[in-house]
Amino acid sequence: MKQVAGIKLLLGALLAGRCLVAADSAESWKYTGPGSCSSPTCHGGVQPRDLNTVLQNEYSTWVVRDKHSHAFTNLTNPVGTRIAKIMGLPSPDTAPRCLACHALDVPADQRARTFDLTDGVGCENCHGPASAWLGPHTTRGWKYEKSLELGLYDTRDLVKRSEKCLTCHLGTPEKMVDHELIAAGHPDLYFELDSFMSVMPPHWKEVDTDPWFAVRAMAVGQAVQLREQLRRVARESQGGIWPEYTELDCFACHHNLTAAKDSWRQERGYPGRRPGNPPFNLSRYVVFKHVIQDADPSAVRDLEAGIKLVYAGVTALNSDRRQVAEEATSVSELAGNLAKRLNGMKFDQPQTLRLLKSIAADGDGIAEQGERAAEQATMALDSLFIAYAKNGKLGDDAEIRAGINGLFQQLDDPSLFNGFKFAAAMKNLSSLLP
Repeated sequence: MKQVAGIKLLLGALLAGRCLVAADSAESWKYTGPGSCSSPTCHGGVQPRDLNTVLQNEYSTWVVRDKHSHAFTNLTNPVGTRIAKIMGLPSPDTAPRCLACHALDVPADQRARTFDLTDGVGCENCHGPASAWLGPHTTRGWKYEKSLELGLYDTRDLVKRSEKCLTCHLGTPEKMVDHELIAAGHPDLYFELDSFMSVMPPHWKEVDTDPWFAVRAMAVGQAVQLREQLRRVARESQGGIWPEYTELDCFACHHNLTAAKDSWRQERGYPGRRPGNPPFNLSRYVVFKHVIQDADPSAVRDLEAGIKLVYAGVTALNSDRRQVAEEATSVSELAGNLAKRLNGMKFDQPQTLRLLKSIAADGDGIAEQGERAAEQATMALDSLFIAYAKNGKLGDDAEIRAGINGLFQQLDDPSLFNGFKFAAAMKNLSSLLP
């Protein structure tokens, strides 16, 4: 019986076109393309199933509902074509700079015969080259850890999961959405792990059954994105163009002009910086500081002091580049250590409520940092509220839901964002929390 079952597994893999020769070394690992996962008996089913540890409709979810599957085709829409023209690129669907995030642009010797660049952002962008573990991972008794040894990326680890997302949703030395690219028409980048996972849409079962997993995901994601932003600042400060304007608050400059009497920015003033200097974008810090204040108060002082130094250095525009790099590197290391610590923590109901209340009560401070900071706070509050509602009731759930929706509405047109109105809405939300 065991031999028959083994033969059936092997035949199924062959029929799906998935059974490639397993490799023993990283040098021979290849990318096989999402089609190699598309068999109805594997990940290409129409409906999710509860019989196995996977849903078995992962490919179908990706190809029908996930925007990542359209990443390559989006390169040649009117906006993509115009960006390429402005950037002086012959064609966006052949330009390495565009393909770095809109496809899986790996070297030719890492592409299996089933690989197709036009598939866009597919399975192996996140899960790693599949050739070595693709066939064997369907066999009885196969362990996840064995696949990791053969090239599978460990997305179960929230730090690593965040890092993988941020390679494109924030950038690396090889993948960079800078001010030049944004000026050509590319959207600015932002990220919040739990929110992004929720709308992806999810095509996986979380192995971690902790009811407060989403809270930990939000916390870890905030830590990792701050770490990566600061690493980017350190790199850029040693490069050719400084400051790189993507590190500044975009809407400090890019907002609708109004009469002076109607300007909330001018009424607020410009604390901590020279009027006219765009401020360092603190959106990746405004939520994280509340997480750390609750999770590890002893780390707050060093974190706050370091961020103030980086803020001052980047916002000053003519500061010492070397010093900025050193300060950013130092704080990035602290954020990285805190990310690991948060990844090992267990969150609970009281802590989730404390975070909700703490962030909502900081409406003035968050709104002062502009639209991107307000956006991060709103996504975090949404994630925390959903997590809490799944495990308990706050009493005024409908009113709280409406309050958070109202915050999202204020972000619909970033150019029209008004800090005073957002702070007032946060104050109202705060009053609804017990």
